[in-house]
Amino acid sequence: MNKKSIELLNKAVADELSAVHQYMYFHFLLDDLGYDLLAGLFKRTAIEEMGHVERLAERILFLKGEVEMKVKDEVKKLKEPDKMLELAAKMENDSTNEYNIWANECAANNDSASKQLFESLVADEERHFDQYDTEADNLKKFGDRYLALQSIERSKNISTGNTAG
Repeated sequence: MNKKSIELLNKAVADELSAVHQYMYFHFLLDDLGYDLLAGLFKRTAIEEMGHVERLAERILFLKGEVEMKVKDEVKKLKEPDKMLELAAKMENDSTNEYNIWANECAANNDSASKQLFESLVADEERHFDQYDTEADNLKKFGDRYLALQSIERSKNISTGNTAG
C-alpha cells in the first residue's frame, strides 16, 4: 500500500532491534555485577522494545510489506554503568526525535494508522528516556554507593533465601 510507511516502519524495526540487543547486553553485565535495579531496568526495557518490534511488524505486514529484521547499530561493549545509562538515554532520545518526524511523514502520506503507531512509540521512548535519565542522575548524586546498595541488597536477599524477582 504505502511504500514510504513500510520503509519508515522497517527503519523503526532496525532501531528497536538494536535497542533490544544493546539493553540485553547491559542487562547481562549488570546482573553479573549484582546491580539488580539497573539490570532489571535494562531487561524490562528490552522486553518492551521487543513488543515494539512486534507492533511495527504487524503494521508492515498489514501494508503488505516485508519485515526487514536488520539491526541499526552493533552492540557497544560498554562496561561502566554511567556510560550505559548515557548511551541508553541518547538512544531513546534519538528514537523519540525520529519517530516524531516519521509520524509526520506518515500523516503527509495519508497513513494515519502508522502515524498513530509512531506517536504511541514516542510516549514509550520518552518514558524510557526519563527512567535512564533518572538513574544517571542517581548515579551522579550518590556515586558508587548507589551501585553498592544494589549489590548489598542482592546479597541480603540471597542470604535470607529471598531470590524471587
